[in-house]
Formats: sequence, structure tokens, C-alpha cells
Amino acid sequence: MTPTPTARTGDATLGKAADENFPVAPFFLPRAWRGDLMAVYGFARLVDDIGDGDLAPGGADARHLGLEPEQSEDRLAMLDALETDLRRVFATTGEEPSHPLLRKLRPTVRRRALTPEPFLGLMEANRQDQKVRRYGTYAELAAYCELSANPVGRLVLALTGTTSPERVRRSDAVCTALQIVEHLQDVAEDLERDRIYLPAEDMERFRVTETDLAAPSAGASVRALIAYEAQRASDLLDEGPPLVGSVDGRLKLLLAGFVGGGRSALTAISAAGFDVLPGPPKATKPSLLREVGTVLRRARGER
Repeated sequence: MTPTPTARTGDATLGKAADENFPVAPFFLPRAWRGDLMAVYGFARLVDDIGDGDLAPGGADARHLGLEPEQSEDRLAMLDALETDLRRVFATTGEEPSHPLLRKLRPTVRRRALTPEPFLGLMEANRQDQKVRRYGTYAELAAYCELSANPVGRLVLALTGTTSPERVRRSDAVCTALQIVEHLQDVAEDLERDRIYLPAEDMERFRVTETDLAAPSAGASVRALIAYEAQRASDLLDEGPPLVGSVDGRLKLLLAGFVGGGRSALTAISAAGFDVLPGPPKATKPSLLREVGTVLRRARGER
């Protein structure tokens, strides 16, 4: 049976879960959790695809959001239309959401009593991407990660009923680290989009110019800068084992997968000699499994 255009729109977005640094909704989780995690992932991935201009060709997403197909290229208009549809997810009366991924999200929002703020944060991060192309300081970058990454961890805690102030603090650190790691992997790709997520103050410190980042491979100064930022991410990931140790059961494995995914990606960056310019260094499955095991051992020691 040929899938409908609506089904294909959602499937193409959800299919990108396999490319993430961490397992999005692994098989060992209860089916209800997997469904809810994929519903949230579908929204987050759609927002990022709009912000990055990575939507599937043909304009189906624009049509679902009430726009003309050619408006797919107008990222701010798409984000505004998506926010309107998101408001329908949380409304108790009125129209159903129009986009298939938001229709899938609505039961999750109601079942888990989720609030709009994390979703709106993800959207604001992508609006910022359309306006802010450089970050002067690490503090500015961390504020961006507060919008672009930290809401995801907060949503995972909310979905699993494990939110607490301390867990949110540690989750924020882990999510910021994962965002930094992704930025390090994607330096060349981001530069093609005229974006640099390496703080200008750090580039100046290591005497790295934008021309250096455009080279086919990294020189010594770029490698030193990437190593510095990788260590910063590694330090943030140290909040992971205590977070993992504070929960039980299958959630422990899921959170260990997130932290281990970040660690294994950092291992891949290091193994590449911190030369991320030829393309994103990718973690191997054996490396991921080793890092997850290490996180779980450290988590036991934190209890």
C-alpha cells in the first residue's frame, strides 16, 4: 500500500532519529514512553528542519500549516505558522492541529500534562538562528542552548514523571553539552549556512579566523580550539552520572544513552585529532556501548 502524502511528511522527519548522537526512543522502553518520546522528537526535528531549511521538497509541510508551497523557504513565516498550530495542541477548544506531527503530539501533551514553554523555547531558538549568526561569548552561546537544547531534557523528565529542581539542573548541563558537541561536529556545515557557534572570544584566544574554519582540514590553532570546546562539553557531561544515578529502571538506561552518546561523540572528535572540518566525526556503536557502560558504573558510585 502506498503511504499517503501526510504519512510521508511525518515519516521523513521521524526517520532522522537514527542519525542523532543518542538513542531517541530505544526498544527497551515501555511502548507508551517510546510513542511519547517520538512525538516530542517529531516536533523538535520539524522545528530544526524549518530553521535549517532542510524540509522535504514539494512544500507539503507548508500546505499542512496553511501556507503556499513556495513559502517553505520563508523560515520565519513557517515558524510563525507552526507556532499557531502548536497553540492548537494546547487549546481545549477550537480547531485540531493541522500538521500531522502536531496531531501526533496532542495526545502526548494531554496524557503527560506538558506545558507549552519547552516547545516555544525550541521555536525561539530557531527564530534566533535566522537573526544571529555569531556568538561573542560563551555566556551568549549558553543562553542559546537554554532555548535550543535544554527544553528537550526537561521534556524527557516531564514525560517520565521524574522532574525535580536538581534533575532539571543536571539535565540542563547535559543538554547544553550535547548541543556543543553537535556544534563541534558540524562546524563546516554550519559555516556553509553562515553560522558559527564557536564563541568569538575563544576564536580570538586561539587565533582562529573564519578563513581557518573554511579550510579543507584544520590547522593546529583550529584543533586546539576544538579540543578546548570539547573539554568544556566533557565537563558539563560530568553532571550526567549523578543524574542517571538519581533515577531507576529503564529511565536510567535511557539517560545513560544520552550521556554516553555525548561521550562517544567526543571520543570520535578526539580520534579525528580534533579535525572536524572534513566532516562530522561520528561515534561507532561499540564506542557508544562502552561509554554507556562507563556512565552506568559511575552512576552506581554516585548513589
